[in-house]
Amino acid sequence: MADVRVRTENERPTPVAWKDLAPAPPVRLTPVRRLHRAVLRIDAATPFSRDRAVDVLRAYSILGVVLGHWLVSAVVLRAGGHLGGDSPLNHMPGLTPVTWLLQPLALFFFVGGRVGFQSYASAVATGTRYRTWLAQRLRQLVRPTLALLGVWGLVLIGLAFEGVAFETIRTLLRLAVSPLWFLCVYAVITAATPLIRRCGAGRLVLVAFALVVATDLVRGLVGDLGWVDSLRWLNVFTGWLVPYALGVFWAAGGLARRRYAVGMLVCGAAGLTGLVLWCGYPASMVGVPGAALSNLNPPSLAAVCFGLAQCGLGLLLCGPLRRLTGQPAEPVPSLPAHASDAAGARATAGQFCWAAVALLNLSAMTIFLWHQTSMLATTVFSLGFGQRWPGLHTAPEDPFWVAFRLGWILVFACVLAVFWLAFKDVEKSARRHRR
Repeated sequence: MADVRVRTENERPTPVAWKDLAPAPPVRLTPVRRLHRAVLRIDAATPFSRDRAVDVLRAYSILGVVLGHWLVSAVVLRAGGHLGGDSPLNHMPGLTPVTWLLQPLALFFFVGGRVGFQSYASAVATGTRYRTWLAQRLRQLVRPTLALLGVWGLVLIGLAFEGVAFETIRTLLRLAVSPLWFLCVYAVITAATPLIRRCGAGRLVLVAFALVVATDLVRGLVGDLGWVDSLRWLNVFTGWLVPYALGVFWAAGGLARRRYAVGMLVCGAAGLTGLVLWCGYPASMVGVPGAALSNLNPPSLAAVCFGLAQCGLGLLLCGPLRRLTGQPAEPVPSLPAHASDAAGARATAGQFCWAAVALLNLSAMTIFLWHQTSMLATTVFSLGFGQRWPGLHTAPEDPFWVAFRLGWILVFACVLAVFWLAFKDVEKSARRHRR
């Protein structure tokens, strides 16, 4: 028979301490744990259908433009006391390969074509009119741009009242608004997305490429006559139409096979090499002040071939980029809302990478528009200390300038962060209305 213990009258129950009844104190979150929690929330909020490789390519194209301008756009304090423009590519041709890494405009148009096609197809499926769709697409470009122009309008008025030299004003204005030509071309080609879709993106790529070839061929045969020089400016649209239409073709499933990406990379690289070695095209993928020919202003056949190779390489890297950013191979079951808030939850390296890419893309327009202003603000403000700073006001004539410039890039980034804090809500508001 089981031994059953019966409590006697003299036995008392074990007292319970008040601390045992009180709720456990909340776990204190350290900055590292808060960072992991934020990264996990960003990853959990990303739809499975979103192609993270596309966002990586777009982020790279924005960062390439920013770093490229900061490295090759020099503002020099001249002997007369005014500021003038210069480029290290003028004095150090050995830096030319840097332009192959930091001139990713074709990738931006390539990704823009894919995203634009998908956006318009979604609008058609939901019955949204073209005018409404276009207004929504352009609003995110126009509002942040108007903020930039408004600020610079006030700056120019102030400089004029202060009697600043015209050469200085011209240099500052040219560098500050130079990114706007790119947005104008992008807006026009975006507006043509339905036409590109209707005409067939694959055929349109060939037509646009043939027009670039014809324009450059006429220039080579006839020379830089007035009407020929005007004709070359058609390449501003046809040249960038090639990667945009390729992006539309990609979104429609036309570049699904790996051999297309390999062909684009090989043919583009081979064409670029031949044009540089035997046809007199410059090797630099950005304009060099004083050069007889620029590959970028307007886009030349060499720039289009370079962009074709970039797009092919971007396609080949999509798989590795998806793995790098932790994109799941298949949908995962939805977790409770508090799952990412667990104190011990830790994000992976891929999730950290994706969080950085996602945040950059959310502020892409603000960063793109204000990066030159951050460099110019640093340059002008530092003049108040009464000396010329190496890498900032000196001529870019030797490797020491490059070394100092790399240090100044950190300062430019900090100043850009201030402009981002001031104007990020403008882009956020435009994006909210777009939805």
